[in-house]
Order: sequence, then structure tokens, then C-alpha cells
Amino acid sequence: MSFEFDATFVALLAFVIFFALLIWLKVPKMITDALDGQSAAIAKELADAKRLRTEAEALKAEYEKKKATAEAEAADIVAAAKEQAKRVAEEARVQMSADISRRQKQAEESIARAEAQASAEVRAAAADAAIAAAEKMLRGDLSADAHARLVEQGAKDLAAKFA
Repeated sequence: MSFEFDATFVALLAFVIFFALLIWLKVPKMITDALDGQSAAIAKELADAKRLRTEAEALKAEYEKKKATAEAEAADIVAAAKEQAKRVAEEARVQMSADISRRQKQAEESIARAEAQASAEVRAAAADAAIAAAEKMLRGDLSADAHARLVEQGAKDLAAKFA
């Protein structure tokens, strides 16, 4: 039996030695360890991403709650401002009404004083005229003509005082 080394046999022998060398150097274990490490890193990144997403959703919910609270507070502030504006307007209206009533009363009192003063002046003028007429009558003997002139003069004096 003759054993010939043909090319196929040499290729087979090289192939077997190559794989034996790979196994002896533990290359498959290194490849498996590298793939396992990469798989673990990817799993860790996925877990981190999931955790971050959960945190982001919690933050979003918290900020939406804060936003709703802020909007409610803003609505309360606007309502309070409107109520206060109504109250201030009502107080201003009441104050203005009181001021108008007070001024009207002052004007009426001033008119009443002016009327009383005018009435007193008329009485004083009439009394002066009557005193003057009586004085002239008492001082001298008046004729009917003089008496008529005196009455006429007194009427003119009264008219002049009130004109």
C-alpha cells in the first residue's frame, strides 16, 4: 500500500491542523466571550434606555401635573383680580354717589343761605324805606302831593335795591 500525498490530502491535513490549532489557542472561547461581552453591553444599554424612558415618563407626568396646577392657580388669580376690580368699581361708585349727595346738599345749603340773606336784605331795605318815610313825615307836614312823591320815591328806592 502506497501512500501518496496528493493535494486533497495535504489540504485536508492543513485544514485539520488549522482547526486543532484554533481550538488549542482557545479562539472559539475568545470569540464566544467577545460576543457575550458585546451582548451584555447591548443588554445593559437596553436596560439603561428602559430606565431612562421610565424616568422621562415620570418627569413628564410630574411636569404635566405642575402645569395643570399652575394653570389652575392662574385661573384663580384672574378670577380674584376680576372680583377685586368689581369690588373697587362698586366702592368707587358708592363713594362718587356719596360725594355727589354731599355736594348737592352743600349747594342746597348755600342756596338757602343766599335766599335767607336776600330775604333779610329785602326786609332791611323795606324797613329803611319805611323809616325814611316815617322820618320825613314826622319832620314836616307833608302835603298829599309830597306824600305821593314820597311813596313813589320809596318804591323806586326799593326797585333800585333789588335790581
